[in-house]
Amino acid sequence: MVRSDRYGRLVPPVWLTAGLKPTATPIPWAAAARASVAMAAPLAVGMAVDQPEYGALVSMGALSGVIGDTADAYRMRIFNIAVPQLFGALGVTLGTLVFGHGWVAVAALTLVALVSGMISSIGAVASVSGLLLLLNSVVGAGLPMPGPWWKAPLLLTVGGLFVLLLTLLGWPLRRAAPERAAVAATYRSLAELYEATGTSAYDERRQAVTASLNQAYDLVLARRTRQHGRAPVLVRLSSQLNVLVPLLEAAPAAHLRAQLLGPLPTAIPAAVRELADAVEEGRTGAPALDLPVPERPAEKAVDHALRHAVAVVHGTDPDPFNVDDRLGRPAALRVRARRAARAVLLSEASWRYGLRLALCIGLAQAFVSLIPVPRSYWVALTVTFVMKPDFGSVFSRAVLRAAGTAAGLVLAALVLAEVPRGWWDVPVMVVLAALIPAFSAKGYAFQTAAITPVILLLSDMLNHQGFDLVMPRLYDSLIGCGIALIAGYLLWPESWHTRIGDRLADAVADTAAYVARAFGQEAARTDHAGRHRARRKLYRDLSGVRSEFQRALTEPPPTGTRAAAWWPLVVAVERIVDATTAARIRVSHGAPAPDPAEVAAVERELRELADGLRASETLVEVRSELLGDESGVLEPLRQEVRAARAIASPDLR
Repeated sequence: MVRSDRYGRLVPPVWLTAGLKPTATPIPWAAAARASVAMAAPLAVGMAVDQPEYGALVSMGALSGVIGDTADAYRMRIFNIAVPQLFGALGVTLGTLVFGHGWVAVAALTLVALVSGMISSIGAVASVSGLLLLLNSVVGAGLPMPGPWWKAPLLLTVGGLFVLLLTLLGWPLRRAAPERAAVAATYRSLAELYEATGTSAYDERRQAVTASLNQAYDLVLARRTRQHGRAPVLVRLSSQLNVLVPLLEAAPAAHLRAQLLGPLPTAIPAAVRELADAVEEGRTGAPALDLPVPERPAEKAVDHALRHAVAVVHGTDPDPFNVDDRLGRPAALRVRARRAARAVLLSEASWRYGLRLALCIGLAQAFVSLIPVPRSYWVALTVTFVMKPDFGSVFSRAVLRAAGTAAGLVLAALVLAEVPRGWWDVPVMVVLAALIPAFSAKGYAFQTAAITPVILLLSDMLNHQGFDLVMPRLYDSLIGCGIALIAGYLLWPESWHTRIGDRLADAVADTAAYVARAFGQEAARTDHAGRHRARRKLYRDLSGVRSEFQRALTEPPPTGTRAAAWWPLVVAVERIVDATTAARIRVSHGAPAPDPAEVAAVERELRELADGLRASETLVEVRSELLGDESGVLEPLRQEVRAARAIASPDLR
């Protein structure tokens, strides 16, 4: 639907244009330089040995590595680049074996799509692996590859490993630098959170801290070893990250205190920022602390957590208080592999996405088998990119894919029409390859616009069609987007009539359990580590809920409209968790404990809210009578629960 503004002009809806606005992110210059070298050097070598086709295949493999190089830590980069290359090599081998075999190729690619979709649900590395498995299968089945059968997968793998080699050149010098920088960045974001206490910017800062903390834990725990003595640097970083959690837990109580009494002393965020510098520089020793004397429970909580963090960060012992394991270590590889396999085979969501992707790929391959489409592999490639579930909404990605392809084809047309083939392809690739990391950070449409001319240039080296490639690629992209929209979106009611409240309802139920755990009869015997883990998991889940709602906002009505109506409740649930943590911190530092009946009443209201979210597609206002001591520790929590129950959505019929 197109709306009109007050001047009468036609303005497209926000959900349609949201992805066309570039994200304000800095240009990753190092990644751009790596992409230029990794993709242009193979072309130069291919030209030098008079085998430009081989150079093009190596560059195609390098393109996969460039797209997959999204991690910060070096060990994670090895997995993010190397493991998907193995699946990509398997994919191009399977595609080459069924090249030119008609309906056999259709059946084979449909089966590969099913497997690709199912394994994509495991995690980030598995998602990229599944993507390359399917993409390279499609390319192998659609383009003639140089024989024998093993040559194409070998050349593609060489390209990916070349990217990995360039990526790892800085490892001997930097080693744990990405992890250390991530931990320091989390401390700095926490300092900004304390500066924002008592102001309207607090919620935004708290979300930034949650995201930074999640990223830091992902980086550090990915490298976590079993033996303390084998990796003292990681032990120190892990303990420094763990002692940050009490500081984060004390922030809601500090926020409440700042709302009542004014901003916190500037010495507190300054001390946290000094801790960030010490983490990043690896500095130890006894710092000079000049903190105000705490008087109230919230102030005592902040003071206690800050002094504890100072002792750990500046201590010479990597883990002086044995806090390294408090939040747990990753399970053994075999255990995680077993869990992942069980999740893939038994998950309804995994099978559903695999079947959706298989249906779309099967239809795409059947379409191009029945109707002569030049270089038809592009149709299935488009379907694959659009249908990636962890990349965003299928609907918005189809729209953005079409827009990005059209923009990329304009640039490709200029290159293919004006630049003579041969050695000129090398400097052109230097420029085009650098645009991929730079544009990928701006959004999906911009990434598509950057990748399209690169793929067309490499394809031209394999089939020598020149400018004639441009218009067929646009038609193929539109056909692929159409197949994804119809067979992967409209035919599946959960896509356009999704119950976006289900995950939010789960988060509300978990919040009720968190309240019971914090103040119930077992609270006194519950270990602090258990509460820390529960809270961290809850905030991580809420971060996922927020991301899912933001994705739903880009969907057309009714999903986008419903997501916009429910969005205030997402914020309200986050505030409830904050209020619960603040109350628990105040009780732990001297405030009177709440009456068990008050705790039970709050828990009951939250569970009723969760049940209501599962039973209704619209929010219904509920007047909640939560009675209790108005001067007690639970009063701010009751206010947040009342606000959540009072949120009502507009009529969405």
